Amino acid sequence: MNRIAIIGAGAWGTALAVVAHRAGCAVIIRAHEPEVVATISASQENPLFLPGIRLDPAIRATTEFGLALDGADAVLLAVPAQHLGEVVQHLARAAPAGRPLVICAKGIECGSLRLMSEVVASLAPAAPLAVLSGPTFAVEVAQGLPTAVTLAARDRNLAAQLVATLATPSFRPYASTDLVGAQIGGAVKNVLAIACGIVEGRGLGANARAALMTRGLAEMVRLGEALGGRRETLMGLSGLGDLALTCNSDKSRNMTLGIALGRGLSLDAALAGKRSIAEGVASAEAVSGLAAKRGIDMPIAGAVDAILHHDAEIDATVRHLLDRPLKSEI
Repeated sequence: MNRIAIIGAGAWGTALAVVAHRAGCAVIIRAHEPEVVATISASQENPLFLPGIRLDPAIRATTEFGLALDGADAVLLAVPAQHLGEVVQHLARAAPAGRPLVICAKGIECGSLRLMSEVVASLAPAAPLAVLSGPTFAVEVAQGLPTAVTLAARDRNLAAQLVATLATPSFRPYASTDLVGAQIGGAVKNVLAIACGIVEGRGLGANARAALMTRGLAEMVRLGEALGGRRETLMGLSGLGDLALTCNSDKSRNMTLGIALGRGLSLDAALAGKRSIAEGVASAEAVSGLAAKRGIDMPIAGAVDAILHHDAEIDATVRHLLDRPLKSEI
């Protein structure tokens, strides 16, 4: 694969453009905002979403789907999860059938409760699908700091081809065939990061955060296995790895949001003025809804959903979690 189209010029899409260029690919980014295209074209930077990162002049940008997709060997979908369906509708009209689509968004669609792969497959049924997920802060990826990710596709040959295309000395993809597990890890960890942020903002201590991460991982595994994912995937980069990163750094948008909530800000106040999206806000509702639909016990995800969307009071919600009946860990 020599030519890569990236749909979405946020921080993650821009970082992936840098990765693909370093790997020797011709790269074009499709941005929604004309001002982003203008800035990238004029100054080789994207200060709105990834400030301080210089882009090679060979990385091109456009607002046109047709121009971005023309001649592309693979398409990386780096748009927010709740907008992915709308974007793929436009893309499906312009992309030739059979072009691989790599899902780089982390979330579950609200309302339909579908995984991102299900959303894309319903709109572009002829496209081979892959998922790229794992512990990644966009700025560190763009800076060339060491990063490892999961790259999953049901077709082993497609996974291997994408790994070979995108790998660089500092960006190391690991191939997988578990599309479901790779997606569940990325969606649930954002919800748990908000919970960890609330613990931090409320001053509940490091013990509480460790317990929450561990029990949250158990919830992640239960949901993933119920949907057909594999436990080993969720114990790998796209599950435990992403959870460890997102729940332990204020570089995480979801962790930062949780800290603000824990310190007493309302959700609207915590989100005010933010250009980037905290995917865990929508994912909390979707994950909680999917767990209820499937009869899966996910009390931490449910608690985050209650705080974000049902006006639950934080201290009362924490007490409710701690008052749950004692049981075996396994």
